[in-house]
Amino acid sequence: QVQLVESGGGLVQAGGSLRLSCAASGRTFSIYTMGWFRQAPGKEREFVATISRTGDSTAYVDSVKGRFTISRDNAKNTVYLQMNSLKPQDTAVYYCAASGALYASRWYDYNYWGQGTQVTVSS
Repeated sequence: QVQLVESGGGLVQAGGSLRLSCAASGRTFSIYTMGWFRQAPGKEREFVATISRTGDSTAYVDSVKGRFTISRDNAKNTVYLQMNSLKPQDTAVYYCAASGALYASRWYDYNYWGQGTQVTVSS
């Protein structure tokens, strides 16, 4: 059982950066694989990144590799998504999610979801 709240979204110009945070409660954060997804209007929810329970392993969708970094601080019950070199195509609502699986890159692998935070990248 975990509750997730995202923050850090906003409006940035192309080439800029944002750092998203996802704060978890429930006292079970460290047992969950964590992920970030995004969804633009009229488009399917898209996997962005995932991080293992220990933080030692990560995976990303090809379109963000080299630009985004997922990390976690289990002591703070928080997962982060550092987004650099942002592009207009990154515009979406970003969601953090928690999974009981050891590895999860699909939406149906995740059990708990945050409310989302809007990221808008202007040209």
